[in-house]
Amino acid sequence: MKAITHLALVTCSVALVSTAFAKAPEGWHTDVDAAIALAKKEGKSVMLEFTGSDWCPPCIMMKKEVFSKEEFLKAASKDFVLVHLDFPKADKELAEKNQPHADKYKIEGFPTVILLDGEGKEFDRFFASEYPEVKPFLAHLKEALEKKDLD
Repeated sequence: MKAITHLALVTCSVALVSTAFAKAPEGWHTDVDAAIALAKKEGKSVMLEFTGSDWCPPCIMMKKEVFSKEEFLKAASKDFVLVHLDFPKADKELAEKNQPHADKYKIEGFPTVILLDGEGKEFDRFFASEYPEVKPFLAHLKEALEKKDLD
């Protein structure tokens, strides 16, 4: 009985640690300030994705159809440092950690994408689900960059 109780405690501890240190999907960052610094260093822009990965149907669809696709990651990463800011119901600690960013950028719905220049200045904002396929999404990113460069 003592061994079973110990195993249950270890299993619960591992589960808590794994959610407390939830990682971004491959190819994505989670630290906005570090991403801005990296973008500045590499001459890129920043793409912030605000998502509710376990409760928001459009967010789940975007991850499946766009954000997890190698074609998207390879193309978008040429011009952007990608930042994944998740607000899952199953991980309140992660949602609370990301809340100051949602407040700062006045997020009103999910999935929201905000594009920042290498100085951290916003130059575009849209609901990701407006572009539910890789090619139109990438086309919008390209258009936003071209418009930013004209300003």
